[in-house]
Amino acid sequence: MAYLLSLFANNILPILLAAGAGYLLTKYTQIHPRSISQLAFKIFIPCLLFDLLTSSQLNNDDLWRMGGFALLSMVIMAVIAWLVFKGLGYKERMLSALVLVTTFGNAGNYGLSLNRFAFGETSLAYASVYFSISIILINTLGLIIASLGTANLRKGMLELLRTPAVYALVIAVIFNLGGWELPMPIERTVVTLSEAAIPTMLVLLGVQLYHSQAVDRKGALNLATGMKLGLAPLLALPVAALFGLNGAAFQAGISSSAMPTAVLMGVLATEFGAEPSFVTLAITATTLLSPLTLTPILALLGA
Repeated sequence: MAYLLSLFANNILPILLAAGAGYLLTKYTQIHPRSISQLAFKIFIPCLLFDLLTSSQLNNDDLWRMGGFALLSMVIMAVIAWLVFKGLGYKERMLSALVLVTTFGNAGNYGLSLNRFAFGETSLAYASVYFSISIILINTLGLIIASLGTANLRKGMLELLRTPAVYALVIAVIFNLGGWELPMPIERTVVTLSEAAIPTMLVLLGVQLYHSQAVDRKGALNLATGMKLGLAPLLALPVAALFGLNGAAFQAGISSSAMPTAVLMGVLATEFGAEPSFVTLAITATTLLSPLTLTPILALLGA
């Protein structure tokens, strides 16, 4: 028990405290999350991804294996969630909301921070690949789910073209293939901006949680929470074996799969009317309950 408490205090509590600072800031100043998210997702995160992927020891085979794992594990989770909730009789918008909250985890704000604290820089690099793939899936598969199959695919592709993290991933792969390096002034700029990514995302998490709303859907919420925090990492285990993940890659893959619901789901749910109040409640519930599942997972992964 003392070991688990130590894992929680050293790896998860700092995340919750930083998010709490964002929550309190919003409560007393009414700051809006969009201003912070624009900085994080358009400047800091792309710089972090590029810096991690070009400065780490990951080769392109590592990138493809981690990317394949992320893609397949999320798609499998989406299919299972759809079958389960469809079988239970949920229809249209509620079905869409339930699949969203069980499929896409907070691999950015929460996942990158946790991997850095618990496993170090190599695991953080792998986790950044998982995060990049999740961004791509959210803007394609997530968009389709949010609108129950009536999404405009052209709009989804346009959203991808507006996502700097995707460009950072592609450019990093090109630099790795070519063995290139940035000029010193640009490299130092990228590194400086990348160092702001994780603190900003943690504060943003608290700001976003402050704006969540409560609704009374206990049955659906309990099942969705259990699937996101419990079933998702279990399903990730055979997928990790399929792609031969081990060491830092295995740690990053399983821990990223165990993340609570992504805060970006609230944006999709609001845009397409997919029960946004329920989605924001699921984001809050899974985030607050995540220490109960993530702490033993960290212990099993050898944090």
